[in-house]
Amino acid sequence: MQDPQPKLIFAHGLWMNGLEMTWLRSRLRDRGYSTAQFQYNTVAPKLADNCRRFRQFILSRQGPVTLIGHSLGGVLSLQTLRAFPDLPVEKIICLGSPLVDSAAGRSMQKVAPGRFMMGGLLPQAIFEQPLDEWNSAVPVGVIAGTRGFGPGRVVARLPRPHDGTVAVSETRLPGISDHIEIPYTHTTMLFAPVVVNQCDHFVQHGRFMRDPAAESQSEDESG
Repeated sequence: MQDPQPKLIFAHGLWMNGLEMTWLRSRLRDRGYSTAQFQYNTVAPKLADNCRRFRQFILSRQGPVTLIGHSLGGVLSLQTLRAFPDLPVEKIICLGSPLVDSAAGRSMQKVAPGRFMMGGLLPQAIFEQPLDEWNSAVPVGVIAGTRGFGPGRVVARLPRPHDGTVAVSETRLPGISDHIEIPYTHTTMLFAPVVVNQCDHFVQHGRFMRDPAAESQSEDESG
């Protein structure tokens, strides 16, 4: 790895608190990265408030950082950089993030219990203030899952392929630097060695690996 390494900041998804990203953080930390977990209220009423809090957290790391966001955390990462384009962010990696749309979210919005559970952040970040296109010079890489098992299938008819919660088509934001698909679900991708390898490679090169053999090797083999 080049020296010095940019620091990694992780942002969790809806209803989560970052514990589910512990394994991924640990594996990347084993590769010499400094890691930090940003925690936020995923059902907060205002997108702007969370963007400001994320900005403060990024600045507190005192140096260039790479953001790694899972699901809603990836959306929040892009929304924060759009709101504060001068932040010292070098790259962004989104894992299963519904950057374009969310069929599961739209389905939940149709009923009062679903709206209550979802809160205000997701609708604002995806439906009301959509990203539309990525125009920033900051490279964005997206990893989408194609193993279609998960709660999203219960609440919505997801376009195929999907990861059980987010459809691959919902992750394809125009203007991003790179996009790959892996055979994992929305949650199991957080425990996939290939994700460790691909995150490491994207931080180093601004693009994902395209060699199938390299993509499938374990973190021990590539570390």
